Amino acid sequence: MASLKDLRNRITSVRSTQKITKAMKMVAASKLRRAQDAAEAARPYAERMEGVLASLGASLKNQPGAPALLAGTGKDDVHLLVVATSDRGLCGGFNTNIVRAARVEIRRLLEAGKTIKILTVGRKGAQVLRRDYAGLIVDHMETGHIKRVGFADAGAIGDRILQMFAAGEFDVCSLFYAKFQSALTQIVTKQVLIPAAIDESAAVQGPNLNGAVYEYEPDEEEILADLLPRNVRVQVFRALLENAASEQGSRMTAMDSATRNAGDMINRLTITYNRTRQAAITKELIEIISGAEAL
Repeated sequence: MASLKDLRNRITSVRSTQKITKAMKMVAASKLRRAQDAAEAARPYAERMEGVLASLGASLKNQPGAPALLAGTGKDDVHLLVVATSDRGLCGGFNTNIVRAARVEIRRLLEAGKTIKILTVGRKGAQVLRRDYAGLIVDHMETGHIKRVGFADAGAIGDRILQMFAAGEFDVCSLFYAKFQSALTQIVTKQVLIPAAIDESAAVQGPNLNGAVYEYEPDEEEILADLLPRNVRVQVFRALLENAASEQGSRMTAMDSATRNAGDMINRLTITYNRTRQAAITKELIEIISGAEAL
């Protein structure tokens, strides 16, 4: 059985940990509101971009001479998986869930005989994937220096993807991230960036939205030549914002749970300490009484 001194030290240590987790929860809660507002503000722009591309590209995707970012290379032999995670831990299952989804996709593609290339964004995902798939990682984009996600940060990642596609290094590009729903729920999402996914429902709603009919000038090919690379950067930007909100929400929830668990542990240790102390006092009293009776 632990001594009274050991129990006191343990209680003091757990209380110190509880103060840290409580402070981290408050910091995450303060950052969550700003990150959530940024993620929600980016969604309409990204969704409208998808709608415009759908309305422009639906009639061109299967035609000869269609842009490669829209129609693809005509093959799906080489897949680039962009796995976006955070640079910090202590955020529950946020990073684990994203990496798990990427691993499932990697195994599925390898079983199908496809060639896999991995581009990691964020240190945590890179550390985990290197254990099993170090030979598949072709590049890593560091995000530890980013204090607040900006479009320039997403643009650098998008430009790297576009450079690899222009060099013929892959046929299909998929992005993995966590979509923020609430502080308790983050949905791991796989989004195909290249070739651009055309949503038929968006294609129908895009040119006739709220009764307005849009005519595009110049022609569709010229507009798509500018919009398709921009769309890759926009979708990466949305993913980074969603990740930022999901990370803070997951961290707030995890630290709240850790704080409550620390409180429960302190209560249990305190009860054990009091019982041990009472037992020691009782033992001393018995020894005194027994000694007095023996005289």
